[in-house]
Amino acid sequence: MLALLLRLGGIAGIATMAALIKLASDRGVHIAEIIFWRQGIAIPILLAYALTRGGPGILRTARPRAHLVRSLYGFFGMVLNFGAVILLPLAEATTFSFTAPLWAVILSTLILHERVGVWRWSSVIVGFVGVLVIAQPGGHAIPLGGAAAALGGAFMVALISLHIRDLGRTEQAVTIVFWFAAFSTLLVLPALPFSMRAHAPGDYLLLVGIGVAGTLGQLLITAALRFGEVSSVIVMDYSSLVWATLYGWLFFAVLPPAATWIGAPLIIVAGTIIAWRERVLRKQVVVGTAPPTGT
Repeated sequence: MLALLLRLGGIAGIATMAALIKLASDRGVHIAEIIFWRQGIAIPILLAYALTRGGPGILRTARPRAHLVRSLYGFFGMVLNFGAVILLPLAEATTFSFTAPLWAVILSTLILHERVGVWRWSSVIVGFVGVLVIAQPGGHAIPLGGAAAALGGAFMVALISLHIRDLGRTEQAVTIVFWFAAFSTLLVLPALPFSMRAHAPGDYLLLVGIGVAGTLGQLLITAALRFGEVSSVIVMDYSSLVWATLYGWLFFAVLPPAATWIGAPLIIVAGTIIAWRERVLRKQVVVGTAPPTGT
């Protein structure tokens, strides 16, 4: 129950960050500046968090190159995901982000050479049917550029998850998050002279809110994994659609069209089946039984 509550709180934080990003963009703040504030504010928060967990020494790493690679992936993924939030209504951007488990199945076969059977391949197909229902190619229901950015962002999330799985063998979660914030802040610095400008006080409050909400959400999501398995708590991620719909209505007077309400359940069901199937397979590995045909 604690893991589920932490995950719910973390997802609420990330959803709030997305709404603030869209508000800031509507007020003329450039995406490069948004990324700088999102990651720059995370650094002192994470340093303070490290002090409560034993001191800054826990941030030391013997794998700076691996952290740099993770940060390059993460930076590109952040550009795509933030761009999707800016270009699409919040509910649609959030729904497309649910395709990350579908991409993870595809990547696990290509990179990890895992055996994927009928259950998970069928879920991938169902999930992408949901994407087609929402995007309606040729129907111009939503900007296809925004849909491409959202799907690309979800792909990067899946790719980053594989990389973090490797980093997690030797690094603590706060260490991974800290070095991502540090490296990505440096990566965005060259763009700031061309994008940063003076803002109204309300704009700076939005930027601070983006950094605080995003960092706290990330920490809560990470903390949830200390008390529960990924396959058990990941279903809470779908609560972000509730937040996205609520924020879209409150801040932008936009509600999802019928196509989203039809397509979103297909994507959510596909992701849930993949999480359930992976949990079953992990249990079989633990007890030493071979996976059945059609995993």
